Amino acid sequence: MADRVLVTGARAPAALDIARSLKAAGFEVHMADCVPARIARRSNAPIAVYRHSSPVYRPAEFARDIRRLIDRIDPIAVVPTCEEVFHLAALAEAEGWFDKLIAPPFETLATLHHKGRFAVLCDELGLPVPTTTVVTDSAGLMHEALDADVVVKPAWSRFGSQALIKPDAAALESLRPSPETPWLVQSRVKGEEVSFYAIAHDGVLTAFSAYRSGWRTRGGAAYVFTPLAESVFDRLRTMADALARVVRRGQFACDAIIDVRGQPLLIECNPRATSGVHLFGRSAAFGRALLGRDIARPGPGNWRNSIMLDTFGLADALRTQQLMAWRDEHRLSHDILSAPRDPLPPLGALMDAAGFGLRALTSGQDLASAMTADIEWNGQPLTPALWEGP
Repeated sequence: MADRVLVTGARAPAALDIARSLKAAGFEVHMADCVPARIARRSNAPIAVYRHSSPVYRPAEFARDIRRLIDRIDPIAVVPTCEEVFHLAALAEAEGWFDKLIAPPFETLATLHHKGRFAVLCDELGLPVPTTTVVTDSAGLMHEALDADVVVKPAWSRFGSQALIKPDAAALESLRPSPETPWLVQSRVKGEEVSFYAIAHDGVLTAFSAYRSGWRTRGGAAYVFTPLAESVFDRLRTMADALARVVRRGQFACDAIIDVRGQPLLIECNPRATSGVHLFGRSAAFGRALLGRDIARPGPGNWRNSIMLDTFGLADALRTQQLMAWRDEHRLSHDILSAPRDPLPPLGALMDAAGFGLRALTSGQDLASAMTADIEWNGQPLTPALWEGP
């Protein structure tokens, strides 16, 4: 019988490609999420897709559901892919099954996720970062940011959706930093935005990819992923090597900016799966690398989210008169949603997008927030009291 692996965060395209790689490596893949995750349900990669309660809105029920899943599936490993990783790490440490979780300890996750603490960590490791100040009150924010060429953003945030570039006094006055909700003031670096994704086991990288994107929504979300040139790849890999010794085990990903001198500066870290997963081409080696059983290397070629390229991308191409570039990208890149003998996930992704859109409308949230509000972690205490039943 094949070893079983549980992949959580089944809503994410990265989770689906992780499942495909694990299946290619010979594992029996199970997936789970607190939303319907139709993208995964329409795929033949997982044996089953389970629904659990939200760790944010129903933490006691979440803990109960995860316990039952662990008992039912008896996986050799649990691979988180989204921000449920924080809740799983805290729960696993408290309940004694952390050895199954492919993730760093909770405190390491918190350091990587908090943009100010991550900048301090990089300084300690000798990794270049922009000048960064954490502020916890309005007076400090005005002092550090007013009339300065800076980027202002929450210490706990994602997707860059709340970042403000060189904000004016009115924008700063609307913010409410506090010790519980700190904000960052970071010197603005002009240059090319790039990203990397990595997996560590025993403090050593087992997988690493680095990429950029020339196709983004106006909110900054990328939907075409292009491997970086070897010279930049190698410089970012050196940074990832240093971080891997801190992470020890699990997935982590960083955004960086290549400045005018060609120097990469790390901006923030996401201790979870990101789009860098796709560059490994769903290989069996990548599936084994996730569990520390192999070394995986990314392949050539661009990868695209076909739905986003066909909507946001086409609209941008028509607006900027770049239709030929859009056609070339569509023709030459690989789709992250569909795969040979697995053609239906794009339909599931469309259904998921409609569901998140409806949630955004009914909750008054923007779409990015509606997609993560039920799993995200913003520094609040995660203690055993949360997971006790009524």
